[in-house]
Amino acid sequence: MDLASMLRWAAERHPHRRAVSGPGRRLTYREWDERTERLAAALRAWGVRAGDRVALVMHGGEQLASLHLAAQKLGAVSVPLSTRFGVDELAYCLADAGAVMVVTDPAHAPRVEAAAGEVPIRDVAEVDAAAASVAPAGAVGPPPEESAVSVMLYTSGTTGRPKGVPRTHRAEHAAAVAHVMQTGQRMGVATLGVMPLFHTMGLRTLLASITLGGTWVAQPAFDADESMALICDEGIGSLYLVPTIYWSLLRTGRLGEARRLDNLAYAGAAMTPSLAEALVEAVRPRSFVNHFGSTEIYTFTIGTDVAAKPGCVGRAGLFSRVRLIAPTPGAPVDEEVGPGEQGQVIVSMASAEAFGGYWNRPDANAKAIRDGWYHTGDLAILDEDGDLWVSGRTDDMINSGGENIYPDEIEAALIRCPAIDDVCVVGLPDDRWGHAVSAFVVPAAGIEPEQAAARTLAHAREHLPSLKRPKQAIAVDAIPRSGVGKTLRRTLVAGEYTPRGEARA
Repeated sequence: MDLASMLRWAAERHPHRRAVSGPGRRLTYREWDERTERLAAALRAWGVRAGDRVALVMHGGEQLASLHLAAQKLGAVSVPLSTRFGVDELAYCLADAGAVMVVTDPAHAPRVEAAAGEVPIRDVAEVDAAAASVAPAGAVGPPPEESAVSVMLYTSGTTGRPKGVPRTHRAEHAAAVAHVMQTGQRMGVATLGVMPLFHTMGLRTLLASITLGGTWVAQPAFDADESMALICDEGIGSLYLVPTIYWSLLRTGRLGEARRLDNLAYAGAAMTPSLAEALVEAVRPRSFVNHFGSTEIYTFTIGTDVAAKPGCVGRAGLFSRVRLIAPTPGAPVDEEVGPGEQGQVIVSMASAEAFGGYWNRPDANAKAIRDGWYHTGDLAILDEDGDLWVSGRTDDMINSGGENIYPDEIEAALIRCPAIDDVCVVGLPDDRWGHAVSAFVVPAAGIEPEQAAARTLAHAREHLPSLKRPKQAIAVDAIPRSGVGKTLRRTLVAGEYTPRGEARA
């Protein structure tokens, strides 16, 4: 299945059903199908052809989603780029992708103009105007082959330059079907489209909505109060978000008012047990799923019951095959560890949801893909039920006093300290320990920074073994995160923070 046909068929099944809602355009499926045909015709008139890469640097919402779908109808490759990329990162990605055009909006135009070089730039309003002038004439061309590349996503670049991840129509469609089935969504459900489309979670929400004939409620940028208004007013029944957004929604105090909301899923970062418990109490969801995966292979595993096993990532997904092998570098793919032993997570490249390798990066392929398996860089432990629990990233490991320590479980314990709102644990250079376990904390409202740091260490003494207790706590204004909520630990390790208060053990 290709994505152009997926939208066309949805329009045939549900021509008058609401496809797009929210603060921007409101479109039925027939109207959305016609609009994306017009946009595709406008792009073709400017010379875009099948296989060409079209970069999109703009706020989220209907316009970005429609341009992404228009590219599918041309057989072109959509390249949505992070709106948080600086000029250098944008310039690198545009050159690396070989983009034939970049579409932007006024908010991002200055950076795009500084980065684009010889790549032609089109303002989104200009594209809309061109599309409006095109007479509707049906399909702009034959549907692309399912083996053709649909989208190229660039990783956030938390460790070095962003890497291009080309994904085929087949992989994107399989991931959408898997998402629908693994999260237990209902046909026709309304879902909040606030996750950015330069990230796999945003694309999955969009494509799953089309698969179900549902309503994609577009929100161009996250605002907790606006999100809650949309959730209540639009009758949203399903959410797929990162934990930081769930925290913000809870803090509005209105989540319990969402009467139709009964389907929750999260990904992108670990969720603390305390957050999971708060969501269960507020929503009483029929389904609450932890999705563990990546841009490269959408699904690794699915934790199907977050309420019963908070933090558990469960078992292999519908189209996935997963192994836990020895954590040593270069370990054979058949050297599996037993229950209770920590190992590295590898996933079969035979998955229908898998990419075929990085764009122009044989070095990255050699590191991540061996013997038909994708090496995720994640560490996990298998419990007695056969379920996986992620214990950290190989890159995040702290070697302190000769012991290997992983931040995740320390953060899960510290976040329950009532004096803080957020926490990140890293290893900072230390003469005695090599690296000292260090907690960066965001004070709760009304708590002085030094008091928050001191109370964090006191909480650690009560709830963590001595080996895992932070040697210091540093209060900061905010924990650095990417556009999709991934913690940027390297920023703190590099000393790029302003301390507001400190305490030492």
